[in-house]
Amino acid sequence: MSATLLRMERVACLRGGRRLFEGLDLCLREGGALLVSGPNGAGKSSLLRIAAGLLAAAAGRVERPGAAALADESLALDPRQTLARALGFWARLDQGDAAQAMASMGLAALADVPVRMLSTGQRKRAALARVAASGAPLWLLDEPANGLDSEGLERLADAMAAHRAGGGAILAASHPPLPLPGAERLALG
Repeated sequence: MSATLLRMERVACLRGGRRLFEGLDLCLREGGALLVSGPNGAGKSSLLRIAAGLLAAAAGRVERPGAAALADESLALDPRQTLARALGFWARLDQGDAAQAMASMGLAALADVPVRMLSTGQRKRAALARVAASGAPLWLLDEPANGLDSEGLERLADAMAAHRAGGGAILAASHPPLPLPGAERLALG
């Protein structure tokens, strides 16, 4: 039986005094994927932040025995550094491989470009490369397809498939469909 990478039981989320969801149960195991959908403000991003440990649940229990890597609207890369140096910083902390992550997201040719000079799509690929370089078994992806062109979407699909095949799991929030074959679905709102 595969190991559990994330379990939530009876979780509730309050934001700005408003209850976004309650009684939420989910379990993600190695190789699993869960795609969260719902209208803006339904709590998709908040759910990912709870899973990451960045936001406390208003009620319920969250168990995440291993590391998680979050890709959200925050790039979390030093804009003054080159892409290789900025990703390398995080890869060294996580004992990951920045060069491999850049190659997987089609960014190797941009290694010497300052992060501040990247386009919207390149910044999204860089955020996804940071997650890939983390080595974390649980990927938390908030609108990972936003800003990606067709090649970027293919690379995202390949990276997610490889991560799951290697025993990782993915919790993703997205408005458009994502290439996550066999993913469970959760609709909020």
